[in-house]
Amino acid sequence: MEDALYKLCRRLKLGTNIVDNAKAIKKENNIEFLLELFTMEIENRELKRKNVFIKQAKFDLIKTFEDYTFEDIKIPKSITPNELMDSSFVGKKENLILYGNVGSGKTHLAIAAGIAACNNGKKVRFYRTASLVNELVEAKKQGNIVKLLKSIEKCDLLICDEWGYVPVDTNGAKLLFGVIADCYERKSLIITTNLEFTKWNEVFYDEKLTAAIIDRIIHHSHLLDFTGRDSMRLKNSLIKLK
Repeated sequence: MEDALYKLCRRLKLGTNIVDNAKAIKKENNIEFLLELFTMEIENRELKRKNVFIKQAKFDLIKTFEDYTFEDIKIPKSITPNELMDSSFVGKKENLILYGNVGSGKTHLAIAAGIAACNNGKKVRFYRTASLVNELVEAKKQGNIVKLLKSIEKCDLLICDEWGYVPVDTNGAKLLFGVIADCYERKSLIITTNLEFTKWNEVFYDEKLTAAIIDRIIHHSHLLDFTGRDSMRLKNSLIKLK
């Protein structure tokens, strides 16, 4: 009997776990039974979908908002912590610039916002900025740049971590500008950086290109200032030593 049910599930493109769920349901009538069974199947599909989105995002680490504190982060009035967690800024195609000292929790917040976006049905892609530039340059050399750009184009949120940590040559800067320009008013960006805007030219070595990149990024952006925060990594390591 169960084998026949499994075969029917596969033919109907239903998860075979629906059979196991059916065994656990205790309801007084068929309608209540079906309602519970279909609800469980939908919840299972949603969970699988979220996990696929998280895997496709290629986060370096998994970080969430659980136990995350916004203490000492200067958050503009234009956005609230709840809007970071419910991903409403992604729906509005708004950007986040997380600026502050090394180790102050910028990457944690960026990844947590990305995970939340995945859980809210958004497609996300996470990159260390230097790795993104390297991939763009290599794809250009190999003739695969269109394929890479199309994969980035599919996401709703692009996260560029450690922006400005490594200088970028002219070719890399132009390719990166192309990505940023394509994102403009089409998708959201999250950028983490410890460089103020006036020093970005030291990374891209081209004043006009730097100005164009800044112009695209800061429009529709919220600047979260972490400069008043101590290094979270140092703080946590000191706590462990006590």
